[in-house]
Amino acid sequence: MRYAIDIPNFGAFADVRLTADVARDAEAAGWDAVWVWDHHMRDPADPHADPWILLTAIALATERIRFGPMVTPLARRRPWDVAKQAVTLDHLSGGRLTLGLGNGSRNREFTAFGDEGDLRTRAAMLDEGLAVIDGLWTGRPFSFAGEHYRLDEATSLPRPMQQPRIPIWLAATWPVRAPFRRAARWDGVWPLRRSPDGTSAPLSPDDIRGVCSTIAEERAATGRESAPFDVMVDGSTPGDDPAWAAATTSEFAEAGATWWTERINTSRGSLEQMRLRIRQGPPKV
Repeated sequence: MRYAIDIPNFGAFADVRLTADVARDAEAAGWDAVWVWDHHMRDPADPHADPWILLTAIALATERIRFGPMVTPLARRRPWDVAKQAVTLDHLSGGRLTLGLGNGSRNREFTAFGDEGDLRTRAAMLDEGLAVIDGLWTGRPFSFAGEHYRLDEATSLPRPMQQPRIPIWLAATWPVRAPFRRAARWDGVWPLRRSPDGTSAPLSPDDIRGVCSTIAEERAATGRESAPFDVMVDGSTPGDDPAWAAATTSEFAEAGATWWTERINTSRGSLEQMRLRIRQGPPKV
């Protein structure tokens, strides 16, 4: 199992220099990745920064760790712009970017700006956008004719440094199976569970076993069973009880998760308490 921290792009972390410092702390403490949220609206209003600028700062501040957006709602961005931004960061970092994509969970972030609010339509835009990004990353002339996007002999260079492509992970809400079948066609999945009020709910090791079984079945059916695939689980562990923290993450590793992502947000308390948890290092033996 590998270990990441997950930080918002608002509040204290809207300060780009602070986020770069936090990424350096994470690398020094032995974490394997830093993920950044991609939100551009919050109620009540809070300062927020463009996640791609934050990712650029992280790329320049670190040498080893992976990084990426977790996750970018593709339907409110042009997929050719995301393809180019991702390749630029991939080259800037020496091949350390992971591209997290999804439908988006906060409908108000779409409708407040005149973007698509219907989830089914956004899912269709996600599928088409994924095809566009993958096609542009070949570096060859690429055409596409879909309901939402059209390209005519478009070429995007350079190609990604990482091959066969920059890893694409998709967010998917368990136990609905269709989003996991979509994710199985790519390189990783971030399973989520929603409470009736729309807030995040914790996943259990049994949930992760179900996720892994669904992914394995789909990948076997499409001939992808031998290719690497990542399953991420997120949660909170105490930095002052490493044995308990390691036991918790080990349960998820045994269930099939390949990444543990530590939530770093105001539920931890002050900024200094958040930074302390990062400096305490990942929850492993």
